[in-house]
Amino acid sequence: MPPLDDALEFPQRGHPAHLPAFTPTNRAVIQFVTVCTKDRRPCLNTSDMHDILRRVWTDDTHYRVGRYLLMPDHVHLFCSPSVWPPPPLGTWMRYWKSTAARQNPNPEGKLWQREYWDTQLRYHDSYAAKWNYILNNPVRAGLVTDSADWPYQGEIHRLRWHD
Repeated sequence: MPPLDDALEFPQRGHPAHLPAFTPTNRAVIQFVTVCTKDRRPCLNTSDMHDILRRVWTDDTHYRVGRYLLMPDHVHLFCSPSVWPPPPLGTWMRYWKSTAARQNPNPEGKLWQREYWDTQLRYHDSYAAKWNYILNNPVRAGLVTDSADWPYQGEIHRLRWHD
């Protein structure tokens, strides 16, 4: 019999696992998503990109985007399905990323990394805690001294948590 340590080898994951949204009864489904630009190219912190992303997220009817923050090379956002049954998050991600890339006034090759990171929030407190952490990203990066001064953030829809 092989040693126990040899029997417990786990496969290495090359990409994040995007699990389908779990829809508990009478509770909101809120996803927290982070998307990076291709090769972490700093191109998102412009008025043009901010306007494009806001327009794409506002015009879409499949997911609602709550709070979001654009950093130079990545974006954080909270979203929630707005139709039933909800489309897969990956389908929606491909839609808005490709739409925003086509509208980019300064294309320099691919805009987005293919993969993204997502997690479903379980509690109202985690929404508030994650937002407070994200809100301070521009301060930690030395881009502003007060997070309220960062112009590339906002809230499109109010995502309500119902316990």
